Amino acid sequence: MATALVVLAAGMGSRMRSDRPKVLHEVGGAPLLAHALRAGRALAPERVVVVTGPDMEAVAAAAHEECPEAGIAVQAERLGTGHAVAQAAPFLQSFEGDVVVLYGDTPFIRPETLAALAEARARAEVVVLGFEPADPARYGRLVTEGEGLLRIVEWQDASEEERQIRLCNSGVLAAPAELLLKLVQRLTPAATSGEQYLTDVVELARQDGARATFVRGSEAEMLGVNSRADLAAAEAAFQARARAALLETGVTLTAPETVMLSHDTVIGRDAEIEPYVVFGPGVTVETGARIRAFSHLEGCHVSRGSVVGPYARLRPGCELAENARVGNFVEIKNATLGAGVKVNHLSYIGDAAIGAQSNVGAGTVTCNYDGVSKHRTEIGADVFIGSDTMLVAPVRVGDGAMTGSGSVITEDVPAEALALGRARQVNKPGLAAKLMARLRARAQRNKAG
Repeated sequence: MATALVVLAAGMGSRMRSDRPKVLHEVGGAPLLAHALRAGRALAPERVVVVTGPDMEAVAAAAHEECPEAGIAVQAERLGTGHAVAQAAPFLQSFEGDVVVLYGDTPFIRPETLAALAEARARAEVVVLGFEPADPARYGRLVTEGEGLLRIVEWQDASEEERQIRLCNSGVLAAPAELLLKLVQRLTPAATSGEQYLTDVVELARQDGARATFVRGSEAEMLGVNSRADLAAAEAAFQARARAALLETGVTLTAPETVMLSHDTVIGRDAEIEPYVVFGPGVTVETGARIRAFSHLEGCHVSRGSVVGPYARLRPGCELAENARVGNFVEIKNATLGAGVKVNHLSYIGDAAIGAQSNVGAGTVTCNYDGVSKHRTEIGADVFIGSDTMLVAPVRVGDGAMTGSGSVITEDVPAEALALGRARQVNKPGLAAKLMARLRARAQRNKAG
């Protein structure tokens, strides 16, 4: 059966106390909306519709970044979840298949749960995803009879007897597109809130002789984000799950609770991650690499056998070949380091390429920015860059060349040449003592005055 996704993302999330739409807040370095769309991808949908609110172009942009083919429906007035689904109708005309409704602020639904939802359509026209939380609180309740779902009642409309029900509504449901669109057109505003509840389609369907049922998911995957506290809880849940997955695949995390991962972090088996390492988006670490403590990586690739840190920063565009070494207080951006390259101490390498087996001394800087444009530094293989060398780009250093410590290199260095770019040292006998005496005398006069 063909499937279409309708993802509801029109809420501003007033409890977030934010100018940013709720679904754009991030977990694991990706917007909540992106997580929801990825969850829905498990159903291989033929159509995707994201329902946003007015003036939410940023939400539409985030949806298209994750799912370029998504249609964007705008809910001009926020009149409830049922009304929101109705806005997707123009994108579902002539669609012959099931619609699955997801929520942009519920990022953790598992593929297995969505598969169970889709499979349950074989025994009923409307299928709702339920769960049993430790504290049902103010969730809507599923009123059931055997495998049948009789109705969904919102907490504020429920009787005391109905509030004792433990099976709660996640909001996620599946139904044939034609049926669902007819049902949402018949919804009427609730007396207590004035909103059109999507949950009311269950009773409407049963009134028309259709069947309704439910499947169960876990409380953890139904976690919705409505406040900053919820967002923190969602981040903690994501990190715990991501760390556990790495441990299962053979990655060593010496202090797992201190490592922060992103939604797309890839780490090979037998890699070792020391405490307090932060992975931003877009990082791949190959088998057998070691990331030492207090390092920050983003948008980079670390090949097998390489060692990074401690206290290193790898920025987007950084590529380390096998057995490269990046040491303490080194920052690398948009640069390629060849096999066996060492940049071990207190250096900045930006917009550069360094050939295999080269060594970069402490305090080296590729001076890549002239105030207007960025320029590249090219360093060949088997090069020795002396400590405190300033490489003023654009500049090339040939294979096997050397630079003297403290040099400012402004011209290309031929292969196997030694480049010196510093003032000649001059020693003035006794002058240091005379200067110090003069300075001390001046300080004493200032103090007396």
